[in-house]
Amino acid sequence: MIYLDNSATTKPYAEVMDTYRTVSEQYFANPSSLHSLGGKSEALLTRSRDQAASLLHVDPSEIVFTSGGTEGNNLAVKGAVFAYKNRGKHLITTSIEHASAGHAFEQLEELGFEVTYLPVDSEGRISFDQFKKAYRDDTILVSVMHVNNEVGTIQPIAEIGAFLRQKPKTIFHVDHVQGIAKVPLELKTSGIDLCTISGHKFHGPKGTGLLYVRKGTLLSPLFAGGGQEHQLRSGTENLPGICGMVKALRLTLEHEKEGIRHLAALQSKLFEGLKQIDGASVHTPEQLSAPHIVNVSLRGIKSEVLVHALEKDEIYVSTKSACSSKENGASGILTAMGISPEEAEQAIRISMAYETTEEDIDIFLATLADKVGQLKIVMR
Repeated sequence: MIYLDNSATTKPYAEVMDTYRTVSEQYFANPSSLHSLGGKSEALLTRSRDQAASLLHVDPSEIVFTSGGTEGNNLAVKGAVFAYKNRGKHLITTSIEHASAGHAFEQLEELGFEVTYLPVDSEGRISFDQFKKAYRDDTILVSVMHVNNEVGTIQPIAEIGAFLRQKPKTIFHVDHVQGIAKVPLELKTSGIDLCTISGHKFHGPKGTGLLYVRKGTLLSPLFAGGGQEHQLRSGTENLPGICGMVKALRLTLEHEKEGIRHLAALQSKLFEGLKQIDGASVHTPEQLSAPHIVNVSLRGIKSEVLVHALEKDEIYVSTKSACSSKENGASGILTAMGISPEEAEQAIRISMAYETTEEDIDIFLATLADKVGQLKIVMR
C-alpha cells in the first residue's frame, strides 16, 4: 500500500497508540474528581500541557486542548468575535480558508458582522498590500490559514503579524493545521494571538487538537459547562487523546528538520515526474509552498475516476479537502485561483508524510502515467 493522503489524516504512530491504551486503562479517572485517582489524572494532564507548551515555545497557560481543527477554528473565530464585538463589526479572512473557518465567517455575517474575503492570485496567495488596504479601524479579527490544505500555498503570516502588532485592538488567528511540522512557525514572534493545531495531521489520535491563546487574549466560550481548559472549553478532558497527541507532536518535531528536507526532495521528484505526464497541470507553486502537498489536474479525466483507478493498485490520493471531498462540484480553492471549473474537477491532491519513501513516489508516478494512458483510451 502507498498512502498519499496525509493531508486528510495520518496513520497514528504505534507509540502513540500504546500511550493511548495505557492512559485509558490506568488513568481513567476524571481529572476534575477530588479523589486521589482524579488527582493522578489531573497531574498527567498538567504534564501534557507543560510538554505541549515546551514543544511550541509558549506558556502552559496559553494551551487549550480541543477536539481538533474544526473546534479550534470555531472557538478562535467565533470566540474572539463575540468577546470583542463592542470594538467593531469588521472581520478579514481569505477566500480559500478551510470550511471550518469559512463557514464560521458566513454564520457571523448572518449575525450582522461585515467580512472582507481577500482574493488570491494564480498561486493561491493573498496580497499583503490588498490586506493592508482592506484593514479598517473597526477590524476586530483577522484570520488567515498558514498553509492551504489543497494546494499547499504558504500565506504571508509574518508580514501580517508584524503589521497587526501595531494594531492592538485587532486579534490575529492562524489556522496552522497543515503547517505544523512541515512549515515552521514561531508563535511568540509572529504576532499571532490564536493558533489552531490538529493532532491527527501529525500521527496523533483523531479527535484531538489544541488552540494557542496568547496571554491577554479574550475568548467567549462556545460550550457552557464545568469550565475546564481555563474556562474556555468545558467538558471532561480526553486525557488518553491529549497524551497521545502530545507524544505524537514530540516524536514528529524531533525529526522536523530532516523530515522537511526529505519531503522537499520528494516534492521535487513529483514536480519533475508530473511534467513528463501528458495533460498534467500542476497547481501547487514550486516556491513558497509546503513540501508535503502537490495538487495536479490530469486533462480529460475526472478526479474521482482517477482516485478509484489508483486505489485498485492500493495507491491512495484524494480529490479536494477530505471535509468537502463528497460534495459535488469543483474545488472552490482552485476556482478562486482562476482555474476553470472543468480543470478543477480533474484535480487530485498528493500529500506525503516523513515516512513516505522515494520508491513510493517512483511507483506512484509510473502507475499514474499508466492509469492516465488507460483512461484516455477508454474515454475516447
